[in-house]
Amino acid sequence: MDKYEYLLFDLDGTLTDSAPGIINCLRHALSIMGFDMPEKPERFLGPPLYDSFAEYCGMDEEQVTKAVKLFRERYSTIGLFENSVYPEVPEMLQKLKCAGKHLMVATSKVDEYAERILARFEIADHFEFIGGALINGTRNEKCEVIEHVLASTGITDRSSVLMIGDRNTDVIGAHKTGLKCMGILWGYGSEEELRETGADYIANTPQDAADMLLGSI
Repeated sequence: MDKYEYLLFDLDGTLTDSAPGIINCLRHALSIMGFDMPEKPERFLGPPLYDSFAEYCGMDEEQVTKAVKLFRERYSTIGLFENSVYPEVPEMLQKLKCAGKHLMVATSKVDEYAERILARFEIADHFEFIGGALINGTRNEKCEVIEHVLASTGITDRSSVLMIGDRNTDVIGAHKTGLKCMGILWGYGSEEELRETGADYIANTPQDAADMLLGSI
């Protein structure tokens, strides 16, 4: 696996445990709109908000727009920092960077929020580029974010790029753009979910991921 020169990392569930902030902001938005919390709110961890509100709360387009607005009102000031970096992740990033790998972020989170989170937890400097969704709801799908990252950084050899994430959306987005994907098991997705969507590699811990990517195992 040492052949992968460019490593694209998902954010939520891969670099940081953002569940508390996301669930609290979900509860905030739904309470104001008079909706009940969905049966499995953890399904909101990872996929784009616009898709999740429609699929899991049965909202129409107008309601989705309002729900996202309410969610982000709280998230932009409070929720994004109800968050923590996973153990071993900073060490993994440092090890990969020192080995000459080019690290980037490809997240369905709004790019401005991603930059603030990574800076707050002092891991932003590990990354050469941070790519995310736009605040207006465009560049929302993972495949669109990946294409944005590749175009912005001038990467043309896709065989040298690996997507790394914890959910099936990461695997699907990678494959749609011609990339391989490493599914990781310290986040929100299960091994079954990742294998069902065709993850090319599976890593149990950040240390395992670093060792695999550097050809140690």
